[in-house]
Amino acid sequence: MTSPPAPSLDRHPCTVLDHRIEMAVGRSIEKLWRHRDDGLLDAPHAALADAHRDLVRAERDVTFHRTRLARLVSGEFPVDQALFARIERTVDQLAHAIDERDAQQAKAAAALEPIEAAAPRQAPRQVPTKDFAALLAIAQGAKLHENLVTHRLAVATPSRTRISYAQLQRLQANGLVDRDTSHPVHAGQPVTLTDAGRAVLAAPRPAGPPGTTPSPRTAASPAPAHRRR
Repeated sequence: MTSPPAPSLDRHPCTVLDHRIEMAVGRSIEKLWRHRDDGLLDAPHAALADAHRDLVRAERDVTFHRTRLARLVSGEFPVDQALFARIERTVDQLAHAIDERDAQQAKAAAALEPIEAAAPRQAPRQVPTKDFAALLAIAQGAKLHENLVTHRLAVATPSRTRISYAQLQRLQANGLVDRDTSHPVHAGQPVTLTDAGRAVLAAPRPAGPPGTTPSPRTAASPAPAHRRR
């Protein structure tokens, strides 16, 4: 049987630890791997890079066997006893791949923990007022839904705050929110705040929108009362 390809530096399947690793080491996964190959990492970071590579390899195996199983049950092949045997064999291989992925994920998480503990605490970032309002709404509970007729994606919140799919993607790309893709989008994918998103809400807000300064009239002392005629 064909074996899944080895992990590539330029393209690899995402893992549940990618964002945590990038936040802890202060660089992208690709740079972490490249620095490992160039011998630029200390022992803890090198161990983390190696553990993450093993996790990526295991994640790729899961994807490989899952895709193979989907093809077998897609209707492409005639339904006979030989097909049943192939499906059963692939299910067993997928189960083993999942067990191996979970084991490698635990090893990578263990290698990550001391690096996270030693990482300097960064001040929470400032976000635009519109994004801050979106984070507040998501903190109360939110789900991404797909309209079955129009196929348009929208985020539903108890406060009815308007959050476009593009805004959700931006918040997710910035590491402020996450969504549970294990749920089908037509049924609603839960959207939650990450630790970084909660830190943004907990941080003190400036008097005005981020990146602005008070106007001269606001900053000046109160105007004197009108003089009597």
